[in-house]
Amino acid sequence: MKKLMLAATTAGCILALASVAQARSAYDGPWDLVFVTQRGACDPTYNFSVNIYNGIVTHPNLVKFRGRVAPSGVVRASVTVQDKYASGTGRLSAASGRGTWSGYSGGARCSGYWTARRS
Repeated sequence: MKKLMLAATTAGCILALASVAQARSAYDGPWDLVFVTQRGACDPTYNFSVNIYNGIVTHPNLVKFRGRVAPSGVVRASVTVQDKYASGTGRLSAASGRGTWSGYSGGARCSGYWTARRS
């Protein structure tokens, strides 16, 4: 009976560890982003860094920032800072990425593209 319980406990631990290991994303880690405005009266460029962990994109100083990276590399994100809002989509590869964004700054509507590089 003790051997059966030990085997069941060991198997449970192995499955739990395997689940945690699979939760990591191939895109996890720090990334540097550049947003370029192509249309509208927003700032010409915005630069900042984000972190990806388990496919979730975060920024330490932006409370209203939401982002997610799918296992395929497809990324969707949005950010709100005071009177500025932007949302975008795109795709990441192992070390870089690219996509489009649109949003507004005050009353100005803007759009453009973004690029990403793994830090």
